[in-house]
Amino acid sequence: MIEILAPILIGLAYVLLNSLVPERHRQRFNAVLVGGAGAAYLSGGALGPWEVVFCALLTYVAFRGLDSWTFIGVGWLLHTGWDIVHHLKGQPILPFAHGSSFGCAICDPVIAIWCFTGGRSVGAWRRVGTPPRGYPGDMSAEVERAAHAYCPRCHPDPRPGDVLKALCGARHPYYGRRDRPVNTCPACVALASANVYACGHPGA
Repeated sequence: MIEILAPILIGLAYVLLNSLVPERHRQRFNAVLVGGAGAAYLSGGALGPWEVVFCALLTYVAFRGLDSWTFIGVGWLLHTGWDIVHHLKGQPILPFAHGSSFGCAICDPVIAIWCFTGGRSVGAWRRVGTPPRGYPGDMSAEVERAAHAYCPRCHPDPRPGDVLKALCGARHPYYGRRDRPVNTCPACVALASANVYACGHPGA
């Protein structure tokens, strides 16, 4: 039982520790980690040239993961399959721990599931379904439903409900990537393509 429970707890601990990484850095940090995981078995050489092929494959997946949590999740699932193969071959990821690849094959899907949900922090999951701070009741009924664009350097890590200054000059609560309204502010759309924003930071 401990052989199954411990890897699950390690995966959950990984998710918890990632909550400490600011959201603006979290995706790229995880893309780098999954890319490094692709080389975990490279020195063992249990599968010969296929070790290099897999390392190259996961490097590509990690590169795509710089812009997509889905690719990061796929990378961890690919690593799960590689763990199983090495466990059956008797070549564990940690030579001194015979069941380490088996444990890794259980831990990796836990991380993958978290990646498929967008790599949210534990705090973000706790805020799901709760009204934004300072806006009682249904946000969609009480707050203007225009989607605004914001300077990512002025507001590097906003939380749902934080009042930010949009590119158009309006001040509105941040809706978050998963709860954006359907209407779009035309002024922000035009300003978002500028080389330099009004705040002085470089634009798109």
